[in-house]
Amino acid sequence: MTDPLVDPVAGSDELAFEGALRPTSLAEFVGQPKVRGQLEVLLRAATIQERTPDHILLAGPPGLGKTTLAMIIGAETGRPIRFSSGPAIQHAGDLAAVLSALVPGEVLFVDEIHRMARSAEEMLYLAMEDFKIDIMVGKGAGAASIPLELAPFTLVGATTRSGMLPAPLRDRFGFTAHLEHYAAADLERVLSRSARLMDVALEPAALGELARRSRGTPRIANRLLRRVRDWLLVHEGSSDLDGVRAALELYDVDEAGLDRIDRAVLEAIAHRFGGGPVGLSTLAATVGEEADTIEAVVEPFLVREGLIGRTPRGRIATPAGLRHAGVVTQDATLDGV
Repeated sequence: MTDPLVDPVAGSDELAFEGALRPTSLAEFVGQPKVRGQLEVLLRAATIQERTPDHILLAGPPGLGKTTLAMIIGAETGRPIRFSSGPAIQHAGDLAAVLSALVPGEVLFVDEIHRMARSAEEMLYLAMEDFKIDIMVGKGAGAASIPLELAPFTLVGATTRSGMLPAPLRDRFGFTAHLEHYAAADLERVLSRSARLMDVALEPAALGELARRSRGTPRIANRLLRRVRDWLLVHEGSSDLDGVRAALELYDVDEAGLDRIDRAVLEAIAHRFGGGPVGLSTLAATVGEEADTIEAVVEPFLVREGLIGRTPRGRIATPAGLRHAGVVTQDATLDGV
């Protein structure tokens, strides 16, 4: 029976599709040159010294390749890898069950590690540093602590919010990799590889258009490529720039990479609230989305693109955001003079 705490990241068609496109080595991994170079030195040094690699924390926005890099770490070192996630580890006993089942040298990947329960985090401190844990047996006056030795392992943690990790946990990672959003040129290389694996022939200009609208994120780029492939199959269109643009228009992805909810948030600030400021809860009620979704999914991209800003009084639309929303500003008028 599959253990839900360590079940691999698989199951849905979408995740299976993404898994088929994952690179399997650092040499195949596109982008993040600094992180790739750092990991290569770390892993090769551990192999030369015949020791378990240091614990590794992978931090960065969703979709940039943290899970892929964890799989590559296992492949590059020739070690088995076990998968878990922070939300699945809600008690110290959950973590103890996972750790005690590890074999020597195994890689343990914990996704969303910042969402682990505090009691499990405290147990993890000792496990990472000394490869042992203390298990409490019994209750009350008769309770006793039994030390349990663990097989040496490498913990690879992934987080989109490294600031939420307690300092004692962050300090126990030997290396922290900060993944950045991809440049358009790197995304073109990602899309070129994926298109080849999917047997989709796209012109360079079409790949460039897809890369430009993919928000600097390989996961989004591959999903848009899948939608373009579907559109071309149905319409039997040529694999050119016009076909890509038609497919992306159908799926509500505009020239800047904004989707329906992105535009709804931007247009609400620009039109309904006169450019802002407007509070997050009011904005969420206006567009019919959860405040957490707007804050975690929509805002980071709009802020990074310079379309909205955060102020102590609320969210505002920048001049660039107002122009994108179709509001003519004095700056826009001057630009056209």
